[in-house]
Amino acid sequence: MPQIVHRTLACGLDLLVEPMPGAASAALTWKFPAGAAGDPESRQGESAVLNEFTARGAGGLTSREHSDALDRVGVERSSSVGVHHLTISATMLGSNVPAALPLFAAVARDPLLPAEALEPVQSLCVQAIEGIKDDPQHEAMIRLRERHVPAPFNRHGYGEIDAINAMTIDDVRRAWKTRCVPRGTIVALAGAVDVDQAAAILDASLTGWRGACGEPVETAPAQGGIHHVEQPSAQVHIGIACDAPREADEGAMLERLAVAVLSGGMSGRLFTEVREKRSLCYSVGASYGAERERGVLTIYSGTTPERAQETLDVCLAEMKRLEQGVTIEEFRRAVVGLKSRLVMQGESTSARAGAIARDFHRLGRARTLDEIARAVDELTLDGLNAYLARRNFGPFTVVSVGPTALRV
Repeated sequence: MPQIVHRTLACGLDLLVEPMPGAASAALTWKFPAGAAGDPESRQGESAVLNEFTARGAGGLTSREHSDALDRVGVERSSSVGVHHLTISATMLGSNVPAALPLFAAVARDPLLPAEALEPVQSLCVQAIEGIKDDPQHEAMIRLRERHVPAPFNRHGYGEIDAINAMTIDDVRRAWKTRCVPRGTIVALAGAVDVDQAAAILDASLTGWRGACGEPVETAPAQGGIHHVEQPSAQVHIGIACDAPREADEGAMLERLAVAVLSGGMSGRLFTEVREKRSLCYSVGASYGAERERGVLTIYSGTTPERAQETLDVCLAEMKRLEQGVTIEEFRRAVVGLKSRLVMQGESTSARAGAIARDFHRLGRARTLDEIARAVDELTLDGLNAYLARRNFGPFTVVSVGPTALRV
């Protein structure tokens, strides 16, 4: 199996490269330490504004010129804001990596940040916020995170309308200079990539880029509890959350296995008990997100007002029933599912670039697929059931969006 190479460049940036023999494509994940949790309290949405400016020109090129330059080398790209990072993702042919890297380096070192782009950027950010209410499922999960996770790590990344509209171009330029800095930035490449060549190009392209910024710290405890967002609708959207292991915790892989039993497709307990046996909902599923500071297990279900309370009750009961253990058949299905996802991830350069960047942030190192596969192979039914016996799911945070509030 290919090994992952880690280099700290002259500017302080952490570069991770996983060459993938046989791959013709390459993928890049560039994470700036400028996520929503780091937005000043009075300027929530600053990271969202910075994100929009990543496509507004760099290195002396206008927005159109920079976009055309990326198109000429066949780069497909996107960007997003998370809790900790502003992330640029891209895929391209491996042969075009040398031409593409200086264009991304220019965004980091020399963004154009034109004053005339501020108003359209603000408008796009505000539209995104206003669109949340048109997607009640998304709103339910946003409000769930807001209540279950301590501030400022509970932020959704969209920001606040008044704060965004109050930002000036000087605010944007100051924020970029102080937050989009090399120390704390992670760049991951996977696929048809030459490690030495990529490092040399980035070192040369990032000459003069300097700086470091502090880590966000907890400012308020999680609210938890039960929350209802009233919305006249023929549907009810339910979100449930409870704490789970961090990525670095020993139980992280066992938690993934437990969630696969709970929500591993049509054979998962939630689908079987909530939808198939009782016909309570049209959608139900669970997911586990393991971060550096904490982990969260979440359940989403979409149902009707008449069935909403029973849907919630059965979902909570199924989570608690996991503490009684799983069968050998459930264990085997869950392991096969985990291994299948590993195989599919191994065939995707973009999946690998994203995974090694996330690993480095959460663990301080990146794991190969071979290492993860070995960890899955070491799991046993007895080990999983012993873990579940002491797991104690809860306390639960519950958010519903619909016409009627629910109770726990």
